[in-house]
Amino acid sequence: MNAEKDIYILGIESSCDETSIAVVKNGRVVLSNIISSQIDIHKRFGGVVPEIASRNHTMAIVNVLDEAVKNAGISLDDIDAVAVTYGAGLVGALLVGVSAAKSLSYMLKKPLIAVNHIRAHIAANYLNNSNLVPPFLCAVVSGGHTELVNIKDYISYEILGSTQDDAAGEAFDKVARLLGLGYPGGPEIDKLAKLGNSNIEFFKHAKTISDGYNFSYSGLKTAAVNYIHNQKAKGNEINIPDICASFTYYAIEPIVEKAFTATLNLGYENIALAGGVAANSYLRERFLEMGEKYKVNVHIPPLALCTDNAAMVASMGYYNYINNVNIADMTLNANPSL
Repeated sequence: MNAEKDIYILGIESSCDETSIAVVKNGRVVLSNIISSQIDIHKRFGGVVPEIASRNHTMAIVNVLDEAVKNAGISLDDIDAVAVTYGAGLVGALLVGVSAAKSLSYMLKKPLIAVNHIRAHIAANYLNNSNLVPPFLCAVVSGGHTELVNIKDYISYEILGSTQDDAAGEAFDKVARLLGLGYPGGPEIDKLAKLGNSNIEFFKHAKTISDGYNFSYSGLKTAAVNYIHNQKAKGNEINIPDICASFTYYAIEPIVEKAFTATLNLGYENIALAGGVAANSYLRERFLEMGEKYKVNVHIPPLALCTDNAAMVASMGYYNYINNVNIADMTLNANPSL
């Protein structure tokens, strides 16, 4: 492979309710990143309906592809490889993206790259950021995952700790639904937490949420639910901003503490955030505060790259491509439990 040649990867993401296609140059430069969101469609149901998500991916994907290529200022023939999220996610939604990627790969006679959705979230930190290179510690925080990952190299990972039950994002959504905040719940809790005070003791200390580098959110979720039910049963006024602020504190502080402890123990100079909950303003602020305190460089993707998008898929696809790993063929299938 010619090291002097620019490499263009077309990425496809359809794991949940975002249909996204992007073109990224050399794993770092976003030339286009088109996202067709279904949030307004699923709001009326209080969450993602898999069958509706799949149908809307099918309707949107051709137009999203056309716009992504046009905005990138290149032609499909300029693409060096097609990268696609094949898991984890909703099986029907994933199949739409995988089928589109296989069709493009076959038509263009270009390599097909299989991309792990969570590794793609980590790779979002490389986009337009030439200063971040492995090794570093990444806290992956999303609706389905809460993990501390040792990024040893672009394609070499070690999970140091993970959630033993519920993920942080799932807990945020559950509490938001109980408070009647709608879908998606995380951003609504974030907004209201800024108006409240963290004055409710769900636990005696945030560290009781877990041991070591692992996490557990079922207990916190249950504690918050019980508090809300008890207040309603007693006829007390429910102070939603205070609940949001307090829940945010207990959910986020263990992530901050454990992530920086792991980074310092590894002797790393860089730490990163990834995943949908990385958009939480309190989490971002605390990472920046701790980074300044411990003289650690903090890397956080812009908000548009925290949620599901194809630019992160293309970036991860680039590093798979240049290292000749996860090269797929026409037998590639969706793996929802990856």
